[in-house]
Amino acid sequence: MTQKKILVTGSSSGIGLAIAKELKKKGNLVIINGRNKKKLSKICKKENFFSLESGNLSIPNEAKRVVVNSYKKLGGLDVVICNAGESKSCKPGKENFKDWNKMFNQNFFSASNVIENSKNYLKKTNGKILCISSICGNELIKGAPITYSTAKAALNFYVKSLSHYLPKNITINLISPGNILFNNSVWDKKIKVNKKKVYKILKENVPLNKLGSLRDIVDIVCYLISEKSNYITGSNFVIDGGQTTKI
Repeated sequence: MTQKKILVTGSSSGIGLAIAKELKKKGNLVIINGRNKKKLSKICKKENFFSLESGNLSIPNEAKRVVVNSYKKLGGLDVVICNAGESKSCKPGKENFKDWNKMFNQNFFSASNVIENSKNYLKKTNGKILCISSICGNELIKGAPITYSTAKAALNFYVKSLSHYLPKNITINLISPGNILFNNSVWDKKIKVNKKKVYKILKENVPLNKLGSLRDIVDIVCYLISEKSNYITGSNFVIDGGQTTKI
């Protein structure tokens, strides 16, 4: 991989941080993002990232500032990875406007605001956009919040549609993770509460009968932002151990 100038949103923990660390390890210049500037500063110093840009990306002006400042600091922008998102919402059947608003802000507008403000910069560099979605946006996952699932489905449709209208030298793709295990993740907490129940769920729903890892995600990220993926756009890469049934 040739050195790239990259902005990774929602990268103060979990999947976003794992992506940022792997890309930095491979010699890229990486700017991390999150809403907690103090937390970001500690991570940036510890991991020796190029820089940081704090901001709530669901707010248009803050998203614009994050993108513009990243572009100026890096002296260009080759890749934007939209990972910012949140799944914690109300149970199915308990939806209200507050939950709908929160889920669309955190899972749709946090990506669309960044993308709309970075298109002109990426046009200059044959840029690549990658959005981290969820299998919940691809088909019904029983028990998953309807608000979260719908917001991710909107993100998926947005990315697919936008792939037809972006400048022809920009690619945009999706990754839809299934059940990914990492420290302090939802599945990490569930295992600590009831390990037997978790593996019963896996046995009944996931053909590979296991949880995914951060490595499963970062490897496909590295491929999709490399020159090897230049003929791929508008695609959704599902990393779920076979759980979903959609062809």
